Amino acid sequence: MSDLVVSLLEKRGLFGEEAERFLNPDFTRDTHDPFLLKDMDRAIARIFAAMRAGERIAIYGDFDCDGIPGSALLFDTFRKIGYENVEVYIPHRDREGYGLHTMAIDELATRDVRLIITVDVGTVAFEGVSHANTKGIDVIVTDHHEIQGALPECIVINPKREPYPFKDLCGAATAWKLASALLIEGKKQKLENFAAIPDGWEKWLLDLVAIATVADLVPLVGENRALVHFGLTVLRKSPRPGIRALAAQTRVRQATMTEDDIGFSFAPRINAASRMDEPELALRLLTTQDADEAALLAAKLESLNRKRRGAVAAIVREAKARVKARFTEADTIVVLGDGDWKPALMGLAANSIMEDRGGIVVMWGKDANGKLKGSARSDGSISVVELFGAAKDSLEEFGGHHASGGFSVSHEAVHTLQENLARAAEVLSGERKEKEAREPDAEIGLAQVSTTLLRDFSRLAPFGMGNPKPLFRVRRTRITFARRFGKEMNHTEVMLICSETGARQRAFQFFRAPSDFTVIPEADTAADLLVTLEKDSFRGENALALRIADIVLPRS
Repeated sequence: MSDLVVSLLEKRGLFGEEAERFLNPDFTRDTHDPFLLKDMDRAIARIFAAMRAGERIAIYGDFDCDGIPGSALLFDTFRKIGYENVEVYIPHRDREGYGLHTMAIDELATRDVRLIITVDVGTVAFEGVSHANTKGIDVIVTDHHEIQGALPECIVINPKREPYPFKDLCGAATAWKLASALLIEGKKQKLENFAAIPDGWEKWLLDLVAIATVADLVPLVGENRALVHFGLTVLRKSPRPGIRALAAQTRVRQATMTEDDIGFSFAPRINAASRMDEPELALRLLTTQDADEAALLAAKLESLNRKRRGAVAAIVREAKARVKARFTEADTIVVLGDGDWKPALMGLAANSIMEDRGGIVVMWGKDANGKLKGSARSDGSISVVELFGAAKDSLEEFGGHHASGGFSVSHEAVHTLQENLARAAEVLSGERKEKEAREPDAEIGLAQVSTTLLRDFSRLAPFGMGNPKPLFRVRRTRITFARRFGKEMNHTEVMLICSETGARQRAFQFFRAPSDFTVIPEADTAADLLVTLEKDSFRGENALALRIADIVLPRS
């Protein structure tokens, strides 16, 4: 290992054998037996009973880039087994919203569904499960969201339940565990249609698990690291027509795909389907076996994603103006809403505002049924789900994680939502954490920016939550050129030269104006830059660029 890799590992608390394990994931060693998940044996028994009886099974998945890939991989599993009495139901993000809905269950009952398997939803679906039971429908929940006390009276598979040793699987990974257990049991019983499936076939589903794990921002450590590591291996050679079409549409080289390609290219387009009213498009893309259909679907998702970007940009512009007029830097809780805003876009808009000012940003809009729904994003100083829990009397529904969450609120309570959430934040103030500025992992000069440096630290990939991409402080630079770019002129690009070696390099950041940095970039300005290094695929196979975290005063 190079000195840089050793240093980066040590900063992550990894030494000796533990560092070796981190650098060299092993599938058998680093993934856990699916039957360690509580209720897995009951779930498998119920599915086999359904298949023996020829019952219709519905896969009920959430509408995001976790639930849709998870639903697709379960559908693929039943298709591989040869069981065809299966359908997938994805609720409409705007008309139905998140959750296991009674009206959807009524619709499934009309099609004689007798078993519902959820993906990325259901841990708190008390009403939905109870309603399904009155219709003679059993429910198997596969989910990863926080457990808030009691569970619905059904089979619940959630890695946060004991005794599973890794708590941070995403929804699709939890569904993949169910698929894996199903194949294990079928082969154990020596059933003909299972025996024909090659051993280890379930690993081909890891392309979808990797997409969901990266998109859902769960920590890329432990089992998740192994799933994404091997999932990327599958993605790079996946024969799945939808993956090939999406790579072609986004100009991603499939053979060298990285977690950045998932996060910046694949996930936004899969999510755009539900955000712009057509969630089934993403499901069809991931499950189609026809290359021509896949190409048409990928093009449609590209179009929807462009529309989504424009809509979010317009909301963010308006929201920033309201923040400036109504809030001060001392306000840690910001609540914004408008009846003309689309709830499906609130998470993206809230995240943009949060990255701009920190704290917690809560945004709401009105859905197609006139209900007020929204999303929240936190910089980590306060848990969103704990905040909502402390203000639960103000909300009709809520759920989520530490950094993000969703909610619905009545037309009456929305007027005092800001005040009540701020009060709840004060209740939690004893546990509040100050967001600490991240220290750079190393200091470098522009002359050290090279494919060798990228290849060296990429041994620690995949990067994400819990394993951030190395942050470098680039010293002794002078900005020779700075500009805004993009259709909305909301991105920043600078050109740098090293004052000692004359080395030159491009640096950029999306959705940040020059005024957003500590030092405003202007021509002939001396500055240090905090950056990450990445491939610049739009400028050639070996081109590199620096993504700017901040521009700061040069260190003497």
